[in-house]
Amino acid sequence: MNNNEKIEVLKFYDFNDKNKIDNNNNNEDNKNSKIKIWLRTIPLIMIPILFLLTVISLHTKRLVKVPFNYISCVLLSIFIYLFIIGLFKIKKSKKNTTKKKKVFKVIKNIILTIYILGCFGFTFLLYGPYDNFRTWLISTAMSTMNHQYLCKWFYNDDEILKVIKGNYILEVNEETNTDLIDMEEEITYDNEYEEQILKHDKNAKYKIIELEVNGQKGYLAAIYDPSMVKVSVAKSLGVKGQLVTKMAEDNKAMLAVNGGGFYDPGNNSTGGMPTGVTISNGKVITDNNYSSYTQSGGIIGITNDNKLVLIKGATAQKALNMNVRDGVSWGPFLIVNGKKSFIKGNGGWGYAARTAIGQRSDGIILLLVINSNSSRTKGADMVNLTDIMDKYGAINAANLDGGTSTVMVLPQKEALKYKDTCTSTYCYINDPVDGALRHRTRAIATSIIVTDK
Repeated sequence: MNNNEKIEVLKFYDFNDKNKIDNNNNNEDNKNSKIKIWLRTIPLIMIPILFLLTVISLHTKRLVKVPFNYISCVLLSIFIYLFIIGLFKIKKSKKNTTKKKKVFKVIKNIILTIYILGCFGFTFLLYGPYDNFRTWLISTAMSTMNHQYLCKWFYNDDEILKVIKGNYILEVNEETNTDLIDMEEEITYDNEYEEQILKHDKNAKYKIIELEVNGQKGYLAAIYDPSMVKVSVAKSLGVKGQLVTKMAEDNKAMLAVNGGGFYDPGNNSTGGMPTGVTISNGKVITDNNYSSYTQSGGIIGITNDNKLVLIKGATAQKALNMNVRDGVSWGPFLIVNGKKSFIKGNGGWGYAARTAIGQRSDGIILLLVINSNSSRTKGADMVNLTDIMDKYGAINAANLDGGTSTVMVLPQKEALKYKDTCTSTYCYINDPVDGALRHRTRAIATSIIVTDK
């Protein structure tokens, strides 16, 4: 073969066979790409979520109901099988890709990785060997009236009961001894906490101490004249609740916090019906069955001689017989006659935004609110509340309604000492529980107000 013939052969190869090979390679790449989608990408999307649903279905049938639990299990098996086949069937492509496609591929892989890690990570949180999240979720959800489904979606009754048994509170089984309260008691600073409470301007009606609990802000108000602490109820009680800011405004209050528990059907923030007994200015407002909501706590009342009393299993009539002028129902009771309740774990109430009331031996009423924001902190549990109340000298103390109801309200001028903006007559000084504006629209049944009117 001469040189010219060789050149012709090379030319023929270059412009014919090479093109055919390239076309075949492109067809093979396209075919490989379609196979990759069905055997790699789709299984990678489906396996994590199906795995999560399958694991949930093994613990409870409340979220993944029959027959969907069986379907998810079958689909999970199918997609795992397809993915394994894909590992062996798909050949690596050597085709060059543009910069734009490479960027898109990187973004896609990042999103897919976050999604996969999220699904498996959430599964690990729910059912992994570390039970902190499980304990928090169950105890917090089960302490509410409207959100118990949040843990029942993921756990069966036995798992829930196990957590509850490991987190509980045993309240002091004593009647409140009002003789322990002496409003003529000599003022002494036994420690820094006593000084924080007692050192104040002579004419001050109250003092607010800023705290930090579990990385979140708290506010402790010391009310020097307990006769000013009263219960306010929503104007349309039984139908809908009222904002604490509005209750404070209607009563010309100098300070207000949320009060006792209430029934909120459908969790639509109507908040119209208090649980248990409600007494305002010596008048019985409600006398419902409190024990159907919780076995702890009872009536949190203030008597005609301005002493805080904690009454277990009491009727409205018993409260009146004990000279209660203002009271709400909730709990648990944290301190009775200077004795702290026994608390195991977090007390069974979990971590959340909290409100509490207490009274010192010198008669000073303590009103406490602690913030909570799920994106930053877990809030406070019953141990935190008890320790704070005890530290600041409370001999009787009880938990009030908390969570999304937790709020401390001050008149505009006073509120601006604790927050940057306050555009209304009354403003809350604590942060909303969800980082939004929930407190501004959270209607509740009762509030604890401080007023000399």
